[in-house]
Amino acid sequence: MRGLRTLVRNYYSGTIERHGPTPLGVDWPNGASQYLRFVQLLKICDFSRSFSLNDFGCGYGALLEFLAMRHGEAEVAYQGIDISRAMVAAARQRWADRKHVKFAVGSRCGRVADYSLASGVFNVRLGHPVRDWEAYIESILADLHASSRIGFAVNFMLPRDAPPSESGLYRCEPRRWIDSLAKQAGGGVQLLGDYGLREFTLLIRMTPPTTARPQAGSGRAPRRSAR
Repeated sequence: MRGLRTLVRNYYSGTIERHGPTPLGVDWPNGASQYLRFVQLLKICDFSRSFSLNDFGCGYGALLEFLAMRHGEAEVAYQGIDISRAMVAAARQRWADRKHVKFAVGSRCGRVADYSLASGVFNVRLGHPVRDWEAYIESILADLHASSRIGFAVNFMLPRDAPPSESGLYRCEPRRWIDSLAKQAGGGVQLLGDYGLREFTLLIRMTPPTTARPQAGSGRAPRRSAR
């Protein structure tokens, strides 16, 4: 697992170094598809109250940009986590003026928050055998579960109708993960699809949303205005 994580770290450090803090820098083709994914993932969150959020695989912090644009009045205690030091360095530089926003280098969330999100972190398996990659996915899902009080959200790419050779990518049907996540979380798993991309999003709820609250000791995040 350590060797696999090293390859993933090197891959994403390379993309940010080549393309900078842009969608291409986190291996997305454009900002429109990146934002469309955020719309689906954030459906796990209750924006009527303040909450804490783990953004696992945060890259340069594009989710913060989207939150400011679409949920400018939301009170969110945000932590971004990425395995790549280069990604976290870019995020810290980009968001240096934001209070109540933290970034950390790591392969685990490192704190318990109300919600956790992971966008696109399972897609690029870099030629690893599917069995090894799925073990890697399971380790991340277990950490997202352990690090989330209310729920978490993840996305996966769907198989192609006539699949080309894609040894570097991971694709699966929703059922591959729905049952295990429902059992793991002890709550409901909601499947989101047909939103214009060949992929699906899973929202995993563990407790009623009325329990949402900022992380203990983190204080109340300030209101943000959209840029």
